[in-house]
Amino acid sequence: MPEQIHTRVEACYQQAEAFFKQRFARPEISFKLRGQKAGVAHLTENKLRFNLQLYRANHEDFLRQTVPHEVAHMIAHQLFGPRIQPHGEEWQLIMRGVYELPPHRCHSYEVERRQVNRFIYRCSCVDGEFPFSAQRHALVAKGRRYYCRRCKATLHFTGEHRRE
Repeated sequence: MPEQIHTRVEACYQQAEAFFKQRFARPEISFKLRGQKAGVAHLTENKLRFNLQLYRANHEDFLRQTVPHEVAHMIAHQLFGPRIQPHGEEWQLIMRGVYELPPHRCHSYEVERRQVNRFIYRCSCVDGEFPFSAQRHALVAKGRRYYCRRCKATLHFTGEHRRE
């Protein structure tokens, strides 16, 4: 499957080179992206990362829209420099002019949210319940303190867990 993404990235670069009549440095391509993002362009590292799980679930649109979206970020960076807006007019010019695609900022792929453990902390307020992430809970175990903004009391772990 990654071969199709590599092929599409190369096709996008060739299309941009024909349009702008100049050569562009090819990026490193990684498939180590998880979560909600379909793709990420690391401009200064000249690296593209893609989410294989979202690619598998949205194969056609991913190749048609997501890959050119990320390549357009790389091309815009190489053409116009680091001070441009990520989805600004330079990037939009490339999306419309080079790839003839709508410059959508975000995908609309169905993303499965993973269940996470929440550790319940309380203060002395009536509705003073605070669900902490595992990371924040670990910081409390190492001695960090958190306070309620309303009553200024220290938050204490109740011993309760909740899956969200």
